[in-house]
Amino acid sequence: MADYKLNKEVRVAISGKSGCGNTTVSTLLSQKLGITLINYTFRQLAAEKGLTLQQVIENAKTDDSYDIYTDTHQVELAKETSCVLGSRLAIWMLKEADLKVYLLASDDIRASRILNREGGDIEEIKRFTAFRDSQDSARYKKLYNIDNTDYSAADIVIDTADKNPEQITELIIEELIKKSLISRN
Repeated sequence: MADYKLNKEVRVAISGKSGCGNTTVSTLLSQKLGITLINYTFRQLAAEKGLTLQQVIENAKTDDSYDIYTDTHQVELAKETSCVLGSRLAIWMLKEADLKVYLLASDDIRASRILNREGGDIEEIKRFTAFRDSQDSARYKKLYNIDNTDYSAADIVIDTADKNPEQITELIIEELIKKSLISRN
């Protein structure tokens, strides 16, 4: 049983760059609220199309329809039910979100979290993460005219540097309670 009661259908959008805790926090929040987690990625798209993840990534380099389908499909799914939508673009794409949360952390902290999660060399992770960030930003600007470095669309911005996922989730829950979207059971 969920720890909280929804006072209406609730949609929470959570965004942030790689290593900020989006997936972990989105998962934890959806579990605590007892609502659907939507985190539709290229991995699911590959499975649906009968392709490998690598094939989808390669195809997406020259075919914008992969990104557009992934981004719009998650929004369609999110409109169907109470949910937590965790994605790089959630706060910009899910206009109907009742709460838009942006998670941030410094490049060094993000790199060390990615290192802890995936292993590797910290300097290589920093280089790759910076490259990925610039590629993502250029793609979002080109496809949707979204500047993902401007998170003024968020209702709440949380610096995750000195917080664990449970503390971040609690901050989001407190905000949902403050907005009368949920109540404690």
